[in-house]
Amino acid sequence: MDLPPFPTPRSPEEAVALQRVLSERLILEGSLEGVRRVTALDAAHKKGKPLVAVAVLYHLEKGPLFVGRGVVEETGLFPYIPGLLSFREAPAYLEALRALPEPPEALLVDGQGIAHPRRLGIAAHLGLHLDLPAVGVAKRLLYGRPQGPLPEEAGSHVPLLSPKGELLGFLYRSRRGVKPLVVSPGHRVGPWEALAFVRALPTRYRLPEPLRLAHLEAGKALKALD
Repeated sequence: MDLPPFPTPRSPEEAVALQRVLSERLILEGSLEGVRRVTALDAAHKKGKPLVAVAVLYHLEKGPLFVGRGVVEETGLFPYIPGLLSFREAPAYLEALRALPEPPEALLVDGQGIAHPRRLGIAAHLGLHLDLPAVGVAKRLLYGRPQGPLPEEAGSHVPLLSPKGELLGFLYRSRRGVKPLVVSPGHRVGPWEALAFVRALPTRYRLPEPLRLAHLEAGKALKALD
């Protein structure tokens, strides 16, 4: 796939300013109904090693079809700064996506969508950059407050709100007895539609199966560099 290069800010301040501009361009409506091929993205990194990203092309009826990998040497990485993860990981993700035999219909990203201080987490940033529907599924809460307590039952959810009361996404418990995930829209999908899509994904463990496979593949790819 021919994909545009990712911007490389010269400083954290420039990166923050760019996030604020780009977040105004997000489209936060749309449905993923009818999507059959989703690409799940995850990355792994260990100090002193390259950052490895994987793109798992996953058919919702047939399962995993192909795994693309991208590698960026540590010297070429944007600094690790909370809230600026996309500038660090996205170049490797684009390399992994270029390795796929066919373009995805939607992106499922291990990270935040708009549940982010400037409403531009890595899922939102990648979705906007590629003009693809994108959903963020993060393992930890970065920004926002739950509207109330989250029930223990599998499939339960509670809205995640900004300080102004705007809907950013949801805390979502995929399985009983596991820690919740943060589901938020990235681009070209609404918040409720993003949640419905994630809830409908096959989920045997905490992570939806496409993301679980991406997580495992990223770990294996990083270990192979040893």
